[in-house]
This record gives sequence, structure tokens and C-alpha cells, in this order.
Amino acid sequence: MEITLEQIDLLKKRANVSYKEAKEVLEKCNGNIVEALAYLDEEKKIKPENHCCNTTGFMQKIKNIIARINHYSLIILKDDSTVLNLPLAPVILLTLISLPLAMVALILALVTNCKIRFKKRSGEDCAINKSIDEITEKVSNFTSKVTDEIKK
Repeated sequence: MEITLEQIDLLKKRANVSYKEAKEVLEKCNGNIVEALAYLDEEKKIKPENHCCNTTGFMQKIKNIIARINHYSLIILKDDSTVLNLPLAPVILLTLISLPLAMVALILALVTNCKIRFKKRSGEDCAINKSIDEITEKVSNFTSKVTDEIKK
């Protein structure tokens, strides 16, 4: 039986073997793909696929961290109305990329008496909000004192 390039390609893809190995096994099995796969399996010559981004180890940890972060949102309120509501993952990414800009934005939000809140998807407040409220209150008191001094 004549072995075709399509048969060799199919076996090569299925078993992750070289063209030469695929051709030789197909010749042994008279062109029968199923028998060739069974033969390669018995001889333990089927190779696992090579992935450039293996999902074990480091990449899996990164995926787990991202999945956990996706359960949180950053919410900025002004006079009890929502100014900004974003998922936390893109906020963290943008912060890492543009940390100086994020610091300026955070300071501006605090100076203009905006409230900064973190909430879970379920709507539940995060524990860090108490610390943020304390910082917001201190900044608000400081800006009030500064504006009072400027007015005098």
C-alpha cells in the first residue's frame, strides 16, 4: 500500500513524532493509522505535546493570582455617588505600568475629598477600607488647615 503525505501528517500530529518515524510506522502497519497509533503507544514512542506556555508551575500560580484578584473591584465615591468602578486586575496592571501617574491620581482623589473603597464582587466591603477612611480623614483635615491658612 502506498503511504500518502496526508497519512504521515495526521500520524505526526497525533503522536507528535517526526516525519521519518511516522512514515516507517505507517509502512509497518500497511498505512493503517489506528494500528500505527496503537503500535507507537505500545512502544511508548508517542511524545507529549510541547507547549511554550506550560500551565504548570509559575504560569499556573500567576493564573490563580489573577483569578483571585478578579473577585475584587476598586470603587471611588464622591458624595456617596460612584465616580469610578473598575475590576482590580486592570487597576493593578495600570498601576504597575504607570505608578507615578497613579500616585498623583490617588493624592488628587484624597485632596478633593473623594472616598476610595475596595469591594468584593458580592458587594461586601474589604477590611482595608477602614485604613483608607482614616487616611482620607487625616488628609481632609490637613487640606482644611492649609486652605484656612491660605485664606487668612
